[in-house]
Amino acid sequence: MTRVVLVDAGGANLGSVRYALRRLGLEAEASCDAAAIRSADRVILPGVSTAATVMRRLRELGLVDVLRTLQAPLLGVCVGMQLLFEHSDEDDTPCLGLLPGRVTRLRPAPGVRIPHMGWNRLQPVRADPLLEGVAPGAWAYFVHSFGAPVGPECVLACDHGGPFAAVVRRGSVAGAQFHPERSGAAGARLLANFLGTGMA
Repeated sequence: MTRVVLVDAGGANLGSVRYALRRLGLEAEASCDAAAIRSADRVILPGVSTAATVMRRLRELGLVDVLRTLQAPLLGVCVGMQLLFEHSDEDDTPCLGLLPGRVTRLRPAPGVRIPHMGWNRLQPVRADPLLEGVAPGAWAYFVHSFGAPVGPECVLACDHGGPFAAVVRRGSVAGAQFHPERSGAAGARLLANFLGTGMA
């Protein structure tokens, strides 16, 4: 059976991600132990906080280099996805640098509220096994004020005052800006693909 470890860096969505995996028939372990994370088959980095807060916690736990050198597939969720990039404008925070680019504040516009909170449609950018069975235009649930660029790693985008990356992937590193654990069938399918052949 696939051994999944959720990185316990103080993210408020840790329990809900764990429950979503349980609905898929998998019991995940929450851990901040470097050896446990390194030995996992799949690693998920959840996060509902600020980039600076989660990065500080990762540094205190000695997990920054662990995540940077991880051999297993890694999925960042929400702030966890933003931390995959080089830098976040949120509190001017250096991040993990696993993906190129800078996370910036979403642009306010008439009728556009920041934070972006609620359901929005996913827009395909390029095909990827991680998206198998996720319908174009599927709805997903977001809660965030900062977004990653729609760069070469972006496979699904979204728009809220401007485009931002909703799902990214480069090799064994992937991220979802939306909350798959709260996004119904599309979120469940993304998690199942990450656990299965979508990251092979």
